[in-house]
Amino acid sequence: MVQTNNESGITRALSSFAAGLEYEDLSPEAVDWAKYLCLDFAGVTINGSTTGSARAVVDALQRLGRPGPSAIVGTPHRVLPEYASMANGVAFHSIEMDDVNNEASLHPGVVAFPTALSMADLAQVSGKDFIAAVVAGYDVIVRLGRALQPAEHYGRGFHPTGTCGAFGAAVVAGRLLGLQGDDFIHALGIAGSQTAGSMEYLAQGAWTKRLHPGWASHSGSWAALLARSGYTGPTTILEGRDGFLQAYSGNPDPSQILDDLGGEFLITRTGIKPHACCRYKQGPIDCLIELRNAHSLQAEDVEEVTVGVLSGGFKLVASPEEDKANPRTVVDMQFSMPFGAAVALSYGRASLSEYADGVPERPEIRRLMPRVKCVTDPELDAHFPREFRAWAEVAATDGRRLRSDIRYPKGDPENALSWDEMKEKFTALTAPVISPQRQQEIIAAVESLERMADARELAALLSAE
Repeated sequence: MVQTNNESGITRALSSFAAGLEYEDLSPEAVDWAKYLCLDFAGVTINGSTTGSARAVVDALQRLGRPGPSAIVGTPHRVLPEYASMANGVAFHSIEMDDVNNEASLHPGVVAFPTALSMADLAQVSGKDFIAAVVAGYDVIVRLGRALQPAEHYGRGFHPTGTCGAFGAAVVAGRLLGLQGDDFIHALGIAGSQTAGSMEYLAQGAWTKRLHPGWASHSGSWAALLARSGYTGPTTILEGRDGFLQAYSGNPDPSQILDDLGGEFLITRTGIKPHACCRYKQGPIDCLIELRNAHSLQAEDVEEVTVGVLSGGFKLVASPEEDKANPRTVVDMQFSMPFGAAVALSYGRASLSEYADGVPERPEIRRLMPRVKCVTDPELDAHFPREFRAWAEVAATDGRRLRSDIRYPKGDPENALSWDEMKEKFTALTAPVISPQRQQEIIAAVESLERMADARELAALLSAE
């Protein structure tokens, strides 16, 4: 196991860990989790490649007329590696079903996997190399997200997947390009000047959130490429007076970055989304589906709904109240708790079929959305961000008052999807895009990823048939 020296500076210590981590250092649980999340990446990205936002990126790249070796998932197109990672990051994030770490309140896989896949076209990358780089990337992204304090970072208008993701991408790319020592540290320093991601997309339901991980992957890739060629960056980019922590949080906790470094791999603390929407809605939707099923509720039986929402996500899914009760775009739907509650109670699910144009105009959804009241609860906040607890209450037209509470929403590491359930998610998402034979080939490749000699085999399987 790589050793770190905390006294030499946070950036240097984190870089030493990330650069020195070997596949043999990983626990069997971390390896299994990496493959499990890789299958999620494959399924979500293949489906996401069909969205308008993903297709717009491909169109923009095609107009440049600069082909390259790297595959854009779900398409026959190949472009330069840094552009492929951008396109695949956008596709992975477009349907809001990518993985999520609660403690950092961000999506690590949406940056780590696209970067690793594209870097395999610049260096010889085995399945073991791929896994180790991804695990290191997850650790860095999550540790930085925790240190920023999620509510603080969101409160400043930043999306942590985009900001922390640039560092994670630099780590993944730097490892696979073979950077060591100061070159690796410089890659992080360069990435630090490219950390971006504005939450203003919420104002009009714009696509820019989907660009955040793609741009982070692109930026981190370029940071590593520049460092490989001798370009320098600040070696105190994280802890410095004007560094990342001070600039992006009003109350950072630097201790979160190096705490138990290498002891628990944080990829194992990353959860899966079963519902096609923001992470802050997943728990309340679970509660409402449980009430619907347990009490045979129909949409017309519901008089009023009250949902406990974490303060850290209230602005994302519950405010402004009038806007959230009148979603217009798919992005609006993904970040509207009233819409999520309405589809959960009306249909008993919150899948891609529900997060589609026209659904907000259905009579049963239009009736229910104004009846949903979102409230904060100090008891829920007391366990945040380690736990995304939730509750929901339904006042029925017959006078019944029904309540459901959940500690760990479905998909959290403590309430994880099984491998079989993950395969079901993958199959359902990819069925409209690829053949059953290709589905089985991808599943088999991911399950044996550590035995893959060349990670470009995986990229080939994820390309259009």
